Amino acid sequence: MDGRLGGGDASRALSGIDIVGDIGIIKVPDSLIERRHEMGERLLERLPSLKAVYRQTSPVNVVERVRGIEWLAGERRTATTYVESGCSFKVDVSSVYFSPRLSFERRRVAGICRTGETVVNMFAGVGTFSIVMARLSGVKKVYSIDCNPAAYELMVENVEMNGMGGRVVPLMGDAKDFVRSLRGTADRVLMPLPELAINYMEHAVRYLSGRGWLHVYLHTEGRTGEDAMADAERQTAAGAAAIFNIMEMQSRVVRSIGSRTFQVVVDAYGEGLIRDE
Repeated sequence: MDGRLGGGDASRALSGIDIVGDIGIIKVPDSLIERRHEMGERLLERLPSLKAVYRQTSPVNVVERVRGIEWLAGERRTATTYVESGCSFKVDVSSVYFSPRLSFERRRVAGICRTGETVVNMFAGVGTFSIVMARLSGVKKVYSIDCNPAAYELMVENVEMNGMGGRVVPLMGDAKDFVRSLRGTADRVLMPLPELAINYMEHAVRYLSGRGWLHVYLHTEGRTGEDAMADAERQTAAGAAAIFNIMEMQSRVVRSIGSRTFQVVVDAYGEGLIRDE
């Protein structure tokens, strides 16, 4: 972007772009809101691989994980195909939440899974974590749950498109509603929804077969990433009290999401303390 668009302000706005397939999504500061369409056009010029540009108009809601968007430039469509780790994913940015910024984290989790494991992904979206895990590791089965009907339909398509039928099992509904049928089946449980992870920890523990791993994703604040990780571990330990005996715990910053705000994952290994009622 050049000086005609405010120089530094425009550059900072574009540094936060999410590129999903051939669609770009940006946040536009209030100082440039009147020139947002021009920003979109300039972005298409700078990145010829993009076919459409949108701006985020509202935060991601907690339940169905959808953010508000407004068309700025290019084609007026919201459906695209995203490629990661040898897998292809159909995504509609108007009806589901998707972040390309988690690509390293998805590969990391796949890399620590063990052959023959059964995994429950409690907040699966369009199935990206689940499918990458199945493609890159020797897991036996991934139960992949989401309550957003649009995300579920895309997940079903993505599972078939990537040849993961039978290994990745899409389930439509609230993650807590499948505990009865899947209780005690999992070696590993993913909780990649920071706003609900702690509140759903009891359900996650019930999925585990004795000892196993919980991957708890949280948004935490701190002056540094180390502060944020310490806070995330404290929250996890507090949430696990009386329901999960943590034997091993480590954390890492997944990404920075704002001034002194971080997304952190806590990998906790332990044994469930909830007995059959």
